[in-house]
Amino acid sequence: MKILVKAAAAAGLLTLAACGGGADDRAAENIEANAENIAENFEAAAENTSNDQAAEALEDKAEAVREQGDEKADAVDATDNAASNGSVQSNVSGM
Repeated sequence: MKILVKAAAAAGLLTLAACGGGADDRAAENIEANAENIAENFEAAAENTSNDQAAEALEDKAEAVREQGDEKADAVDATDNAASNGSVQSNVSGM
């Protein structure tokens, strides 16, 4: 399961690299959507199991994936915003 989450995160980051600057909002949305899809898969698996402990573990995993997706999306957005602000600052100081 951890491999699936890491692969999904890597795919999201590769998407970011392809987008270039200025697309941080779309990239962050893609990361969150990807995490949501993975979480929904965990929840579907939880609904299909008859083992209560396994179902609860899958629900917990779904919540953790959502939280990680939100954190990564926020980090991507903050990183791109910081880079943009740095460019503006350097351009202003050069005047």
